Amino acid sequence: MNENVVSQHHLIETQPYRVGFLLIDNFTLAALASTIEPLRMANQLTSSELYTWQLLSRDGETVKASDGLRISPDGSIADRKVFDIVIVVGGVDITRSYTSKEVAWLQQQAQKKVLLGAVCTGAYVLAAGGLLDGYHCSAHWECLASLQERFPRVSCTNQLYTLDRDRMTCTGGHVPMDMMLSMIARQHGKALTNAICDMFVCDRVRPDNELQRTPLRRLLTTAQPKLAEVTELMEANIEEPIELEELASFVGISRRQLERLFLKHLNCTPSRYYLKLRLDRARQLLKQTTCSIIEVASMCGFVSAPHFSRCYRKYIGISPKEERAEVWSLKQSEPPGSGEVAAMPTSSYIALQLAQAEPSCGAINFMSASAPLVQKLAASG
Repeated sequence: MNENVVSQHHLIETQPYRVGFLLIDNFTLAALASTIEPLRMANQLTSSELYTWQLLSRDGETVKASDGLRISPDGSIADRKVFDIVIVVGGVDITRSYTSKEVAWLQQQAQKKVLLGAVCTGAYVLAAGGLLDGYHCSAHWECLASLQERFPRVSCTNQLYTLDRDRMTCTGGHVPMDMMLSMIARQHGKALTNAICDMFVCDRVRPDNELQRTPLRRLLTTAQPKLAEVTELMEANIEEPIELEELASFVGISRRQLERLFLKHLNCTPSRYYLKLRLDRARQLLKQTTCSIIEVASMCGFVSAPHFSRCYRKYIGISPKEERAEVWSLKQSEPPGSGEVAAMPTSSYIALQLAQAEPSCGAINFMSASAPLVQKLAASG
């Protein structure tokens, strides 16, 4: 099959499709690699330069990835290179990792009718320039709440990736590969895409309308569909929580049955689980937006700021005010070391320090009642 693909494309005279990757400080390497590799393999399998790509940074200097490693770009955004599409590669702490210089350059690209894309949290940068107003977009689930609150003209979706006219956005991890394979299929046919999948031992290209899902949700959907329905309703109704009787009625069970399901499979009450979801959302908003604590309390369904603060301190361990101050202060803790010459901080230490600003930091320890469920359902198949 690969030989047929190669022979077909040898007959096609085509100009390379020029792709520019704008690396934002603290970008994720996995997302970048997942975006570039399908292009490389398309060229390899066809023995043709179907795609060219260049890595760009704000000033042409090295860019630090979220794991502390540094990447040397091919140039800066001032180099006046011409692209068919520019893809913003985001990552950790996106709300403070980009600058107005990068936003202005992206706006210039849009004026030149260059297609714009984003992977992981890169959609936040496009939104900051008004470049997603009136568009549907996808972004990593961890920044969706802050993106939607900050940019209400953007229609955020929970889809793996979104193709909307001249915008192409997706979540992180390995999802960019699906988005790029979809693009390659539109430009050069499914035969080439299938050949690339064979090379990457990839069984399928996930469609754009497939949703981001957590491992817990996947297990619940197959093992406990009623519980999955209820948790989905809870997630969709954070600002105005639904009473437990109504939740039970919506899925066709009694409140008592609902409570038994939660106690048996999640080792907590429905109220406690719902509270966890609301506090998770509050933590995202505190760490990624400038919304006041009163506004965050209202957005997450708390009747008053004092009640919100009491719940937050009880389950998170610190108050919302302390959380906000810790994240938004510019102070950096000193790397470990002793004596006059401190040890050089390792990449892992730098990555951990950077991760302190992320809502998921320490999340495995936060109200971790779901851990027994994952183990139990995994064991039961």
